[in-house]
Amino acid sequence: MVITGDDVNTVLSLKQRLHTEFQMKDLGPFRYFFGLEVAYSHRADITDLRTAFTPIEFHHRLSSSDGEPLPDPTRYRAFVGALVYLTITRPDIAYAVRVLSQFVSVPRSTHYVALLRVLRYLRGTISRSLLFSAISFLELRAYCDAD
Repeated sequence: MVITGDDVNTVLSLKQRLHTEFQMKDLGPFRYFFGLEVAYSHRADITDLRTAFTPIEFHHRLSSSDGEPLPDPTRYRAFVGALVYLTITRPDIAYAVRVLSQFVSVPRSTHYVALLRVLRYLRGTISRSLLFSAISFLELRAYCDAD
């Protein structure tokens, strides 16, 4: 069983309650989950973001000349790389990540604002998921247009 959350006290309280009802052993932070390696990092430092309803603004065009160049593009590149990986399980951000990926060589302030919007969207939709039931007559179709 994996127990995780953004509030350490709540997680500890839940573990204590479960321990009183069941025999269990805390193995500490996990390193692998469903074949994926899990790494913890506090370098993002964006815990105070408000949420967004869409990953990218409608009819918004990012340009390679708008805004000021970022003094250190490393953080932008790291975020975009993480988002590319995240699209494996969150296909709803694929288009926005594709747009952001176009600017990794020389990211600008407007691109970073758009990147933060994707992160705000993810924060607001963290509990959403796709459910594919074994007993379903629905047919899933997905289309992608490569630019």
